[in-house]
Amino acid sequence: MKIDVIIPTYNRASTLERAIKSVLDQTYQDFTLYVVDDGSTDNTQTILKTYPQIKVLTQENKGVSAARNLGVKESKSEWIAFLDSDDEWLPGKLKSQIEFLQDHPGLRFLHSEEIWIRNGVRVNPKVKHDKSSSELKKTSLEFCLISPSTVIMKRELFNDHQGFDETLEVCEDFDLWNKILATEEVGFLNTFVTQKYGGHPDQLSTKFVAMDYWRIKSLVHLLDRPYVKEELQKTIKEVIQRKSEILLKVYLKHNNLEKHQEVLSLISSIVPKI
Repeated sequence: MKIDVIIPTYNRASTLERAIKSVLDQTYQDFTLYVVDDGSTDNTQTILKTYPQIKVLTQENKGVSAARNLGVKESKSEWIAFLDSDDEWLPGKLKSQIEFLQDHPGLRFLHSEEIWIRNGVRVNPKVKHDKSSSELKKTSLEFCLISPSTVIMKRELFNDHQGFDETLEVCEDFDLWNKILATEEVGFLNTFVTQKYGGHPDQLSTKFVAMDYWRIKSLVHLLDRPYVKEELQKTIKEVIQRKSEILLKVYLKHNNLEKHQEVLSLISSIVPKI
């Protein structure tokens, strides 16, 4: 199995080399590594020039979704894997996932467990973050349970859903995974394959407040998809209503009337008047 690995990066010179080395040090070596520089202004390009064995793509700053999409577009292999530039793979990541996929030939999407590091300290996920849940299709509507840095998937599946939504500044992974979960059997390998680092100031989930605003936007669009069955539609509407009620109260409390009205307009045809 030939794999194309996509690392999007923006001003992450301090962590990029760790991510690159973690891919190059894999025990499975049949891959091509693409790094997409999303308009970095630090010394990212200097670092990339020291790795002639990787393919470097450069674009003006358009966001992580556009960077990942460009990487997939320019790559060629049947299978693609993602790694965020502030995370790192454990050495056996690709090997263990490929062996799993070979044992489950019908799967087109696989994700795995990850180790969480916050401010240099390992932390344990809460029960609600259980990735192995048989109810993943429903629980993933609340927040993103699948980490991009653990995902390996078929290119055709990525293209089926037109990749990551470039209109979403954050929660783009939440958006794509929910589309896939609505249509696809998703494989899960209960093995730690990635170290995910958090707590740093440039982390998107740290920079953006009111993440449920983006989740609601994603879920509203998900309802329009013809493949979303009636039972799942009902659950999506329930989640939208619950999240909207909380978010609208927050906007009123902080006198953010513009966002308050935007959310009301967004959900007006979906949930009862709030």
